[in-house]
Amino acid sequence: MDLKLILTDIARAIVDSPDEVSVTETVDGDNVVLVLSVAEDDTGMVIGRHGKIAKAIRAVMKAAANNCGKHVTVEIK
Repeated sequence: MDLKLILTDIARAIVDSPDEVSVTETVDGDNVVLVLSVAEDDTGMVIGRHGKIAKAIRAVMKAAANNCGKHVTVEIK
């Protein structure tokens, strides 16, 4: 399962500028760090009010990572 692709698809569905979505992946054993970058105007859309959308994205990514037996951290820039 490609965690980077899953995060990219989720972010592209949320933002107004899907072409500017990029995800960088750093793997250290079972730990995966995904850094999500979006257009400056779309940052609020990805974070949501009081961080609710960001929490939901992280919850979905953790569930996907558990399927693979990995631990994921999602950072939003």
